[in-house]
Amino acid sequence: MFVTVKARVHTDTTGVFTEIPALLTPAGVLEPLLDYCLSRAHDRSLTWMNKVTRSVRMFLEYQHSNPAERDTYRIFQNFAQRLYTGTFDLETGLDPSGLCWLPHSAQDAGHIVTHLTEFFDWLAKMQPAASKVNPRYAGGLYDRMTDEAAYQYRRDRAFLGHTWAANATPGATGHLVRSQRLPRVDIGEPPAFPENRFMDLLIKGFKVGDRHNYRNILITLLLHGAGFRESEPFHLYVEDVFPDPSNKRQAIALIHHPTHGSAPSDWRDARGKLREGNRAAYLVEKFNMVPRTKMMDSRGAGWKGGMLDASYYMRAYWFLPEYGELFLQMWKRYLEEVSCIDRHHPFAFINLR
Repeated sequence: MFVTVKARVHTDTTGVFTEIPALLTPAGVLEPLLDYCLSRAHDRSLTWMNKVTRSVRMFLEYQHSNPAERDTYRIFQNFAQRLYTGTFDLETGLDPSGLCWLPHSAQDAGHIVTHLTEFFDWLAKMQPAASKVNPRYAGGLYDRMTDEAAYQYRRDRAFLGHTWAANATPGATGHLVRSQRLPRVDIGEPPAFPENRFMDLLIKGFKVGDRHNYRNILITLLLHGAGFRESEPFHLYVEDVFPDPSNKRQAIALIHHPTHGSAPSDWRDARGKLREGNRAAYLVEKFNMVPRTKMMDSRGAGWKGGMLDASYYMRAYWFLPEYGELFLQMWKRYLEEVSCIDRHHPFAFINLR
């Protein structure tokens, strides 16, 4: 009854469209959600949009299965509780609603409640009735004390908490329905791959018969040897890797921002003059494509962002010098295997095996 689909949205008479998730209902596309995603397309990822769409779809499914309840706040409160408890009758094992939800993890349930609260807060600016779904409370003295303590806790734990205001905004109020708080635990040491077996993983783990999978070796070196996130190697172009001028045995790997990074040096005009521009413009003109972060198919890849080194790129700083040297050796072997393929294609590194 409620289905998430991929939508191409045209907002003007140009040929430009935005590809985002949309929610189909029996009455058609849920336009407020579509507008919400469009309003955040400049600063939020497709992954975030998919999560918000999923949260809204679950709420509508719950609302549809409880048609007798008319109080919007009450149904949101009950919905939030069912996220934690599931919808099955523990005595009979049946679920008359047909939702058949098992209890969600506290983290997942909390994210769903947050996504919906932010969506209804945004919607309330245009439709005041939406503010009644999860209304704010004025708060008494002890409520404000609790909110202030929670604010200080978040501020103390935030990496840039020192840049926050010293105290919570006096006029700020919380929502009536909130996610449950998890007990604090000592995380301890995170799981890590045994360092003394890392070279065995590279040399033996990616070898089938007499052939090595150099691409996967290179990705592993970028992740384990330089600290990149798992989605970031997807944005590496072939010409983004070259020998270090100060040490020819070691590689320099630059992962550019998928949109704002500088275009490769093969982008030239009809007279052969080097063109200047970002990678989004380069992809449109040469390949009629958008960056991976804007794709909703198997080519899509995320980008967390964060502080960049310069000119909208991140440089690989190898944890050990031998990782940079090994990367360059494997890179050369990799290019020898794919020499017959168009290396200037922007997605050549990941797509070629």
